Amino acid sequence: MQTSLEKVSDVSQTLKLLGDKTRLTMMKLLEHQECCVCELVEVFKTSQPSISQHLRKLKDAGLVKENRRGQWIFYSNNRDNSHYNLIEELLQFVPSQNHELTELERKGLRITCN
Repeated sequence: MQTSLEKVSDVSQTLKLLGDKTRLTMMKLLEHQECCVCELVEVFKTSQPSISQHLRKLKDAGLVKENRRGQWIFYSNNRDNSHYNLIEELLQFVPSQNHELTELERKGLRITCN
């Protein structure tokens, strides 16, 4: 059982991770749907290693989970995380990022697998 100080430390670490604009935006993008690394590379206009590093930090903290489908790995928010209620509340203050995914679809860059 965690002490009060350990709980504060956990919440602090979650907030620290989400204090990064890219990671916070990723969490907003993943709020209602899964995304592949290559889709996030397109959205953020940055390198695959950079996106993978952000996702690794979020995954290591249990904030996102991955789902492998064939050669693709899709990421989504981990609703089972003990701080998910806090994250969900924080995401209410972040503007919708759906336009980014809509633009990917328009360009034919969304990954779809069955």
